Amino acid sequence: MRALLLVTVVSLLPSCAVINQGEVGVLRRWGKLDEQPVAPGLVFFEPVSTQMLRVPVRLTTVTVDFTLPSKEGLNVDAQISILYRVEAEKAPQVLGSIGENYEEELVVAVFRSAAADVSAHFFARDLYSSERGRIEKEIKKLMTEVLAGRGFIVEAVLMKSIVLPAGLARAIETKLAAEQDAERMQFTIQRERLEADRKRIEAEGQRDAQKIVAEGLTEPVLRLRALEAFKALSLSPNAKVIVTDGKSPLQVAGDSR
Repeated sequence: MRALLLVTVVSLLPSCAVINQGEVGVLRRWGKLDEQPVAPGLVFFEPVSTQMLRVPVRLTTVTVDFTLPSKEGLNVDAQISILYRVEAEKAPQVLGSIGENYEEELVVAVFRSAAADVSAHFFARDLYSSERGRIEKEIKKLMTEVLAGRGFIVEAVLMKSIVLPAGLARAIETKLAAEQDAERMQFTIQRERLEADRKRIEAEGQRDAQKIVAEGLTEPVLRLRALEAFKALSLSPNAKVIVTDGKSPLQVAGDSR
C-alpha cells in the first residue's frame, strides 16, 4: 500500500525537459498534440499524461543515393543532397499529419518523385554539363510546389556526384577533348589572321611613305640635292675623279692619300 502511494505521489510530481536552440518542443497530452509549439528553454510538464516531442527547425541535410532516368532512356547513378528545414510554427501540424519519421516518409519521397520527373526531360550528358545547375533548380522548384503549406522549406538541392554509364562517359570526354582542340585551332587561326593584318597594314604604311617621298622628289629638289653633293665632294681632301652630267655626281675613282 505504501509502495503504491509512493508511486502515485512521484507520478504527480512535475517533470521537466530542455528544448535546445534550433528545435521546438511539441507537447502530447493524452495522445493529443498541442497546437502551440514550445520555444527553446526549460519546460515543466506532468509526466503521466504528457510527453514532450522535439522537432529540429534548423537547416537539415539529407543525402540520397538515387538512379536518375534520362531523356534517352539511360540510368544515371547520382548522390544528391537536400537542404531543408521545418517551419517552427507548423511543427505540430507536421507531427500530426505525417509523424516523427517525416523526413523519409515525405521529404525524401517527394524528392525521388521530383528528381525522376525533372531528369526525364534532360539527356544524360546534361547532368555532366552546365545544365546541372538548371536541373538542381528545377527539382527544388517542383519539391517546393508539392510541399507548399505542409510546413517545409526546401533551401537547395545539390548534386554531389554523378556516375554516367561507362560508354557515355568516354564519349563525353572525347567530345570535350575535341571541342578544346577546336577552340585551340580557332585561336591559332585568329592569331594568324591578326598577324597577316598587321603585316598588310605595315606594308601599306611603307608603300604610302615611299609614295609621299617619291611625290616630293621634284626637279628643283633633285637639283638642290645634286648641288649639296657637289659641295660635299669639293670639301673632301682626297683626290677623286667625278663624272657628272651636271645634275648628279658619280664618283669613279679616288685616292685615299
